[in-house]
Amino acid sequence: MSVDTAGTSAVVGFGWVTYGLLTARPYVSLATGASAVTFTLIALTALRYGREVRELRITPLWFAVLSLGAVLAGTNGLGLILPVSVLVANVPQLWIAWREDNLADLSLGTWLLSVSDGLVGEMYALIRHDIPILVFGLLQLATSGLIVGLKVGRKATQKARMER
Repeated sequence: MSVDTAGTSAVVGFGWVTYGLLTARPYVSLATGASAVTFTLIALTALRYGREVRELRITPLWFAVLSLGAVLAGTNGLGLILPVSVLVANVPQLWIAWREDNLADLSLGTWLLSVSDGLVGEMYALIRHDIPILVFGLLQLATSGLIVGLKVGRKATQKARMER
């Protein structure tokens, strides 16, 4: 996983925690808080084992964007910015997956979990009529689904090459 993706996902997770607190939706805060802590640990572990802080390009920028949105526009600002955050968090990993032929180090399980996160977000948003979470879920499904598709497709291509 891209350390920038993990770092940005952590920032986005904490943004959703804030959104959940501001909108009195404790389940949003609990679920996204757990995910934010997980992504923080992933990013810290990656940095500990060889990734470099300079790889965190989007993470500090997106932290500033979310903070500014929250300060200037409160819940409405977060509600507008957070759904786009999934693109900011996942596109670096999608870019890496697109460029590299060998995705053996890319965890299929992580991205299947991300797909399920989008599905759960969609179900919750439909029940609670929460447009920001609905948009988030759609974007999460799309980007994570593409990453899963690249992983599975590249694996099948490599297997076919080896069988020749």
